[in-house]
Amino acid sequence: MAVYTHLGAEDMAALIAAYDVGTLVSAKGIAEGVSNSNWLVDTTGRDGAGTRFILTMYEFRIDLDDLPYFLSLLDHLAARGCPVPRTIHDRDGALCRRIGDKAVALIEFLPGVSVSMPTLGQTHAVGVELARLHGAAADFPASRANTMAVAEWQRLGQACGAEALATIDPWLARLVCEDLPRIAAAWPLDLPRGVIHADLFPDNVLVLGDAITGMIDFYFACNDVTAYDLAITHLAWCWNDGDGTFRPDLSRALIDGYESVRPLSPAERAALPLLAQGAAMRFMLSRAYDWLNTPKDALVTPKDPRPMGRRLQFYRDNPGIFA
Repeated sequence: MAVYTHLGAEDMAALIAAYDVGTLVSAKGIAEGVSNSNWLVDTTGRDGAGTRFILTMYEFRIDLDDLPYFLSLLDHLAARGCPVPRTIHDRDGALCRRIGDKAVALIEFLPGVSVSMPTLGQTHAVGVELARLHGAAADFPASRANTMAVAEWQRLGQACGAEALATIDPWLARLVCEDLPRIAAAWPLDLPRGVIHADLFPDNVLVLGDAITGMIDFYFACNDVTAYDLAITHLAWCWNDGDGTFRPDLSRALIDGYESVRPLSPAERAALPLLAQGAAMRFMLSRAYDWLNTPKDALVTPKDPRPMGRRLQFYRDNPGIFA
């Protein structure tokens, strides 16, 4: 389970008592997630707030000063009809609480399941909802820089080092050495910008049938190029989970869904091949860093960075897939 910090029963009960959601019934660690500790919490319920919630403790890769941005964004999007969970405010109206040097937040539980092999209908629907999210966030007043942008890829590459990357696979070290400078030098800065999710993988989307019931885990959300968000989602949704082959039918479904709400400009479409390569580089490097640095006693298995590297090569060698 992705639980780095353990809370005893008494501590958990006292924490839940700070919210007007009834008393604690149970709390179970959740396996998903690599940056935070997460629990599925059941309570007796009160005042229409529900009885099931997600409790998150922020462990690393998140500046606690950014939490108001993330949590207020959820409330903003939910109020505009986007399928995102509301933040449950505590009895004092606070978005989050501190436990020692860490922060925790209680989030609305949404129905649905995450899928590892999305259907055409689900992929089209996530394109629609991503575009709706971009539109709904247009008047969100806060702003946050992308802390996982090009400069962070460069830092992660240096922090891993060619020798350590080669212990995962010698090919990874060569890929970073050859492709990271090229992508960084060509990275577009003049495309339309707005609030982006920046991590909309299938495990961060809940579905019932082909309907999107939830988009969750906004803890990389920031202000950046909106077409880059589409490229990240393409990286995450348009490939076979088993053998890693590209799915052109899913690619068309995703982009058609997005453009049914927000058509891409010619410049955005022309930039998609490079944006997708950058998306693959970003996740390859963060996964490589986690692979090399996750504590051995953490109850989470780091993700293999190599599939992201293969997708990067495919995007580099096949720019025509976005035509």
